[in-house]
Amino acid sequence: MARTHYIAGNWKMNTSKAEAVKLAQDLVVALKDKPNKFMVGVPFVYLDAVGAALKGSNILLGAQDCAATNNGAHTGEVSTEMLKDLGVQSVILGHSERRHEIGESDELINKKVRRALNDGLEVVLCIGELLSEREAGEAEQVCAFQLSADLAGVTAEQMKRVTIAYEPVWAIGTGKTATPEDAQKIHKFCRDYIAKLYSQSVADETIIQYGGSMKASNAKELLAQPDIDGGLIGGASLKADTFEPICAI
Repeated sequence: MARTHYIAGNWKMNTSKAEAVKLAQDLVVALKDKPNKFMVGVPFVYLDAVGAALKGSNILLGAQDCAATNNGAHTGEVSTEMLKDLGVQSVILGHSERRHEIGESDELINKKVRRALNDGLEVVLCIGELLSEREAGEAEQVCAFQLSADLAGVTAEQMKRVTIAYEPVWAIGTGKTATPEDAQKIHKFCRDYIAKLYSQSVADETIIQYGGSMKASNAKELLAQPDIDGGLIGGASLKADTFEPICAI
């Protein structure tokens, strides 16, 4: 079946408030009337300002994380209720930088996924292997474990609001990219595994993005693969003139 290409930008811990608003304004103009699905993952502190700039556009407002709990005594956390109050529509969860720099477990990521979905948000769930795991031939095993653990308790109906982002950790921010054939192989494996967890129809409808140093120069070849449905873009999403060409493919 035909799936919509979904290009999301993850701004990570970058930009000033003025830069974030200007980038959002530039993207609104650049992506107007383009047919694909778009989202930007914005630092918490700029969500309100960027949300105002995106209002009425075809670009979803995304957060880069959320708390696993409701509002309460959780110092420094940001709840889904707070995000929704700012107009956030999607949240990136399980990013490798959260897993490996912050130490988030699959149990915690699963709690966040279920919290976000139960509160009506869309989720971009990131999965992927370390270089050591790939070299040991464990890439598929790692992805299968993360899919099983992170989607535990998520219903087939809720999967309509879940996008999977396969991000080989060794290719994030390094300039290294999996070959289109290698990326396709893992994407196909993930889709087949989702079919085992749910059904073939759920797997056919699930958008699976590639998130390992996608840029304008390699996006066309990657997006031509049958099971690569978009990209989760890091560095190339920080300027409209490097993000827009990916979105236009």
